[in-house]
Amino acid sequence: MNNDYSDNYAPIQLDGRLRPSKLQMAYKSHQHLQSMKHRRTIRDFAEKKIPYSVIKNCIRVASLAPSGANHQPWHFSAISDKKKKLEIRRAAEKEETRFYNDMKNEEWLKALKPLGTDSEKLHLERAPWLIVVFAERYGQRANGTKYKNFYVPESVGIATGFLITALHLAGLYCLVHTPNPMRFLAKICKRPLSNKATLILAVGHPEKTATIPKAATLKKSLKEVLSTFK
Repeated sequence: MNNDYSDNYAPIQLDGRLRPSKLQMAYKSHQHLQSMKHRRTIRDFAEKKIPYSVIKNCIRVASLAPSGANHQPWHFSAISDKKKKLEIRRAAEKEETRFYNDMKNEEWLKALKPLGTDSEKLHLERAPWLIVVFAERYGQRANGTKYKNFYVPESVGIATGFLITALHLAGLYCLVHTPNPMRFLAKICKRPLSNKATLILAVGHPEKTATIPKAATLKKSLKEVLSTFK
């Protein structure tokens, strides 16, 4: 998108309007809740291949997310190439090793301990697909001039939520990985200076012997996260 559209507001008719009954809304929301209750983050990926068409559909869902001024300030790099995944793993582990050895991160490392993480990131190589999510800090028109994007972190965060949900509903599992710093990802994925990596999603099926940390199943109650004003 080059932001070359007219400056004038042009309303069009809303199509595909949903008209569910109260009963249908209750049923659909309950079914979705039950499905999402089974969403789990895994690290033990099977090497079973995932069709590119599935990944493409999920990214298409993410690209439908709302965004500041509809600028859609995101880019997704989908990677299945083994050499590229190995390159990402090595670069990520280099940064992770520094992180785990830095005493300034002691509190954060203590919080991570129940989740069983360390600087080794085998999943980045083993998962059939890696999806790198980039935030576009500014856009560029067809004539080369730049324009400002708005609410970039919020917009990219919403799109990432769409993506994770789409992957889960497709029957896949993923792991969010945020090495710090992540500058190496823009270079590996050949992204312009306007792009800043926000995270890597390792995507695939779980190994038969896959486990999850018990601590990850402990979620806050609805009472803790919801305030209602009727």
